[in-house]
Parts: sequence; C-alpha cells; structure tokens
Amino acid sequence: MRPLLLALGCVLAACSPKTNIVTLPPGVVELDRPMEVASNTSLRGDPAGTIIRAKDGFEGAALILCRNVANVRIENITLDGNREAVGQRIEMAPSDVPFARFYPNNGILAVNARNLLIADLRIGEIANFPILVSASSGVLIERVKVKASGSHNRRGRNNTTGGILLEEGTGDFQVLDSEFRGIRGNGVWTHSLYTSPRNGGGRIAGNFFERIGRDAIQIGHAISIDVSDNAGREIGFPVEEVDMEARAIPVAIDTAGNVENTRYLRNRFEEVNGKCIDLDGFHHGEVRENQCVNSRPPESYPHGNFGIVMNNSNPDMQSEKIQIVGNVMDGMLFGGIFVIGSGHVLEGNKLLNLNTAQCNENAAKFGCYYAPGEPDMLQSGIYLGKGAERPAPARNNVIRDNEISGFRMQRRCIAFAPGIRPDANYVERNICREQGK
Repeated sequence: MRPLLLALGCVLAACSPKTNIVTLPPGVVELDRPMEVASNTSLRGDPAGTIIRAKDGFEGAALILCRNVANVRIENITLDGNREAVGQRIEMAPSDVPFARFYPNNGILAVNARNLLIADLRIGEIANFPILVSASSGVLIERVKVKASGSHNRRGRNNTTGGILLEEGTGDFQVLDSEFRGIRGNGVWTHSLYTSPRNGGGRIAGNFFERIGRDAIQIGHAISIDVSDNAGREIGFPVEEVDMEARAIPVAIDTAGNVENTRYLRNRFEEVNGKCIDLDGFHHGEVRENQCVNSRPPESYPHGNFGIVMNNSNPDMQSEKIQIVGNVMDGMLFGGIFVIGSGHVLEGNKLLNLNTAQCNENAAKFGCYYAPGEPDMLQSGIYLGKGAERPAPARNNVIRDNEISGFRMQRRCIAFAPGIRPDANYVERNICREQGK
C-alpha cells in the first residue's frame, strides 16, 4: 500500500483548478501519515466504497489535512481512526492553545480553509476529533455519521473530544442533518480562545445525538448562531465518562464565553443526565419551543440539574434580554428555570414534574443545599437569583403564563433569593400545582 499512498499524496498536492477531481480506489486505504489536500480539490470515495484507515503506527494531526486551502470538497468516504491502536489518554487543551495545535490523531483537520464542503462521510473510532475546523469560513458539513470516537483524560473521563469542533473565529458555517452516537465528549460545538475572534454566522440544525458523554451541542464564544430542530437522547451517559472532577456537568445545549444574537429553537432531547439548556454567557437571544423530557427514576440522573440555567462567567457580558418562550421541561431533578440579570421574558413555558429529587426533604440523598443561605434554590420551579459567578440580581424580568408542576410546587412555584424583592419583577398569571393535581 505504501507506493499507492505516495502516489495519492502526489496527486492531491499537484491538483490544479483544471485537474481537481480525485477519486480514491475502492476498499481500504491505510495511512501511516496524513493525506494532504490542496486547494480546488474534490476528494471522493469510490462508488463501491472507500475506507481510509489509520495504521497501527499512524503519526500526524489527522487522516486528512486541509491547511491554507480554498474550494475543497470531501465526499462519500469512510474514516476509521483505529482508536485502540493510536489513541492515548490526553488532557483538555490549555486555555491559551487552540485545539487544532494540541490534539493529534483527528479525522479531518482544516485550518484557514475557505469554502469547505464535507458531506456523506461515515466516521468512527477516531482518537480525538472526527472533524476539527479552525480559523475558517464558508464551511458546510452535512449528512455525516460519527460514532464511537473521543479519548479520555488521565482519570478516565472525557476530555471534550469525539465530535465536530469549529474554533478560532470560524464563520459562515453549517452543520446539518448529521448523526452522533457514542461520543465521549461534545457532539457539535464552537470554541475560541478569549483573545481570538468569536465564531459567527453559523447554523447547527437537524442533527441527532445519542449517548453523549459531555454536551450534545455547545455554543462557545460566538455571535449570531442558530441551533434548531436537533434531537437526541441519553446525554451525560455513560455516567462514568462524565468529567465531574472538572465540574463538566453534561448539557443538551450548552453555552460558554460571550454569546449573543443567538437562537435555540425547537430542539428535542430525552434522558439528560445534567441540564437541558445552560445559558452561561448567553445574552440578547432567544430560547423558544425546546423540550427536554426525563422519564426514569431520579437515581438514574446522578448529575441531574435544572432545566434552564443562566450564568455570567464571562466578564465581557451581562445576562440581559433573553426570550425564554414556549419551552417544555419535564422531569427535571431540581427546578425548572434559574434566572439572573434583567430584561428577560419567561412566557408560556411548561415546567412539569419538577423536583423529582424531592428537595429539600430528601437533601441527605440528593444534596439539595447548593448555595449557602439560599435553601429555596433547588426546590423551586422558577428561582430568581442574586447572581451566579458575579452579582447580577434578577430584576425587571417578565414571568407570566407559565405552567409549573411537581413536588410541593403549589407552595414553591416561584421563589426569590435573599435580597431580591418580588416587586422588582413582573410576575403574573402563572399556574402552579402539585404533581398529579
């Protein structure tokens, strides 16, 4: 196979706009080093089926490399990363190092790419990231099936790897109609260093996630992203993959950094061992018609949490003007929505079967006292807090026409942190009832 690999490498490197279609041979193509793709190349698998597989001694950043390229298409190929042979335990990248420079043994690595299409791929057993796109634009990833990928840290927990990552200011991107199963880390996510441009102008839609160890979707350090019509089940499973030493509570749709002008719309998830939607850094955006349903006993969710949680870890943002409308949170271990900041609208949400942990009566079993001096936090349906990572008292928020049910919810429906006056927010026409009534 070695002469064939050298020949393929020469063909790809020599491709010009006039000779840009490369069809790989049928069967298994084994690599011991990366295959580099030049600009104006269409790399295709044979109609009979092409598998690109990492040899036991493979060394390199990825099976397929796209560096400083434009107008590249990669289609109809199976990638086998041979994870058991080439993978190793590795920590999460330091906060000042792009992931593209840190993790080896990826599937496809694209850096500074323009007009990149990746479609109809089947990817499995990748040690780190099946697809990692960094500092790029005009990226379309669609109809990709990813399974059984990602590595562990030294404690045997997930280290974020295993799915698709877009980082370092990647813009004008779409991840559509793809499947992710058995992913140790995050399914699809954006990330950039604090000092780097934010990712922007993206769409993540129509994807399915099953058995994800960290977050199904994470929007990090971004602007103008639509996350819509995705679905999934068993987020935060298997339990032993969860990186609780780093407090990486699994989330169906997570947020990090400074995120604005972004929408989470009509996403559906079942069996979430964590939070449904985390809004840490999210502001001036919309969360509409999403649904999370947990139907198992509370003991099945050792990392279970609230349905929707606001936070403000990033110093460049304030939790302001979020529309949380028409969502369904059913069977959450604790409460329905945790609120900080101002100018939010919480309207027409159905927060059902809440507090399955039965806090605070069952505190010895489920650890219901999270914040000192705030005993109502985990036992209420909607909790208006005084802040999270930084002070941000809940005020001038509209909370109306929500349906709230669950353990003791008739009495604990809407609660206020110490120092938060009820008349500082507009609370009206909410329906509060006990479970089963």
